[in-house]
Amino acid sequence: MSEKKIKHLEFIQNSITRMSTNSFIIKGWCITIISAVYALSDKDSNRNFSFISYVLIPIFWYLNSYFLQLERKFRLLYDKIRILGENNIDFTMDINIDEFKTKKTNLFNCFFSKALWPLYVILIILNIIILRML
Repeated sequence: MSEKKIKHLEFIQNSITRMSTNSFIIKGWCITIISAVYALSDKDSNRNFSFISYVLIPIFWYLNSYFLQLERKFRLLYDKIRILGENNIDFTMDINIDEFKTKKTNLFNCFFSKALWPLYVILIILNIIILRML
């Protein structure tokens, strides 16, 4: 494998790693901020803060889905470049071509992927339970 191809694959791998890291950080921020909202909406303070979590959870879920979608598209680009001939390497990072618009990279499918929906559904259920207890 040539230096040119290896370098291009490294660029793509760095993007995949970045999207994966962003997804992990978003999950952490979601749990941290939701916990802070619960602390602010304790029985002795203003309970209206607790309703913020109904907006925050779907926003974080969407952001996490978006980064998962980008990660999947970069994985497809990686596979494409991996089998591409040496003369065709042009260092493209374009993931918005029709070739990468598959069922797996659909935002809706990313939204309900096995990596995301259990966490956010559990957060929503816990949110409902906690808000009934307040």
